[in-house]
Amino acid sequence: MGQTIRFGVSLNSELLEKFDALCDEKSYQTRSEAIRDLIRGVLVQKEWEQTDKEVAGVLTLVYDHHTSDLAQRLIEIQHEDHEVILCTMHVHIDHHNCLEALALRGPGESVQKLSQKLISTRGVKYGKLTLATTGQEIV
Repeated sequence: MGQTIRFGVSLNSELLEKFDALCDEKSYQTRSEAIRDLIRGVLVQKEWEQTDKEVAGVLTLVYDHHTSDLAQRLIEIQHEDHEVILCTMHVHIDHHNCLEALALRGPGESVQKLSQKLISTRGVKYGKLTLATTGQEIV
């Protein structure tokens, strides 16, 4: 890890008040911690845009399992791209709705394409891909 360097940031008072409220809401002890997380988030996003790099993440889906053949279609799509799926978890939210979480790892382009196929499948109510990093390249 590199040397810590202090630098100043100029903000108008309204923006600073909103930022401080966000820091409190997210339980940051200092503004520096919050700024570091924001910078890391932008750098991680930039890394994911380089689709040849390996990424890891979780795809969350919510769907009505009574929708005709939806569960079977989702399974078929997952089998087509099984090499990027590490594991899945299926949870029954209520009588109609299921939540499925898929742990994914692979080339960014493959992970994003699989996620988009599943999210856009007719009958899926909600889908979100959350990508992560080990932090080894981003300090």
